[in-house]
Amino acid sequence: MRAVVLEAHGEPDVLSLREVPDPEPGPDEVLVDVVSTACNRADLLQRRGAYPGPPLYYGGQRLDVPGLEFAGRVAAAGERVTAWRPGDAVMGIVGGGAYAERLVVHERQALPVPDQLGLADAGAVPEVFITAWDALVVQGGLTPGRTALVHAGASGVGTAAIQIARELGARVAVTASAGKLDACRALGADVAVDYRSDDFVEAAKALTGGHGVDVVLDVVGGDYLARNLDALRVGGRIVQVGVMGGPMATFPLGLLLPKRATITGTVLRARPLEEKIAITQRFGAEVLPLLADGRLRPVIDRRYPLEAVADAHRHMEANANVGKIVLDVAG
Repeated sequence: MRAVVLEAHGEPDVLSLREVPDPEPGPDEVLVDVVSTACNRADLLQRRGAYPGPPLYYGGQRLDVPGLEFAGRVAAAGERVTAWRPGDAVMGIVGGGAYAERLVVHERQALPVPDQLGLADAGAVPEVFITAWDALVVQGGLTPGRTALVHAGASGVGTAAIQIARELGARVAVTASAGKLDACRALGADVAVDYRSDDFVEAAKALTGGHGVDVVLDVVGGDYLARNLDALRVGGRIVQVGVMGGPMATFPLGLLLPKRATITGTVLRARPLEEKIAITQRFGAEVLPLLADGRLRPVIDRRYPLEAVADAHRHMEANANVGKIVLDVAG
């Protein structure tokens, strides 16, 4: 099979598409023929050597293959697998290895692909929708009638978060660059703020009558932390899912105490298998029906064939996309 292998770290040209042996499923795993995957910020960091992937083996070779989400068809199943049969359409998250024509995944980390969604687009769903839902709802405690502030509203996670908040019956304010604000509003954002020229703290307080938002979903970090805390209501939560703006931050600790605020850091890749299975299964029960009936959908900015993966990474690094950048692996 073909896979994108990192043999060095650096610019997009280090992404090498080459032939490697097929991975072999364990007793509780399925082998999947990948139809589509998508680019994520973590893939860019992995390519640069800043976010190592898990050890993956292909015919006894340990290789560094990026890719955190997939959609495809089951090709074979381990001896203890009961949930899937060859030909079933599945999607899910993985720690790595989705930039390839085949991958293996635990049977309970796979979800059925709704007919209305389709395999070509489903590869853009798992990572960002599970991340956004887990951050806002599971860890952030967002419920109907409450309010969220979502940074990078036009990103994959951001476009998923806007839709989830909308369908939940919550209000949501987002930050984005000026040219992407209308796209955020079209998805359901109640307030869209140009992060370069406007004050998102002021906007968050205006939306909530001065009280502040219940939950902040932040992929930026850096100097946003202090302002996130200022935008938060008493008892609110900040859920940090990325550090695009820098890994170091300072904030007024004295403000944290009277607000009785919670700051939570989270990633999907580093979680134990049991936790990944648990969040996948809960997502399947609570959110997958909204994808099945079309109330939620992936926002796809652009598609590339797998052999153009370097161009896909360049496009993401240019911050020009609204939503997901899909890699088409097979028909």
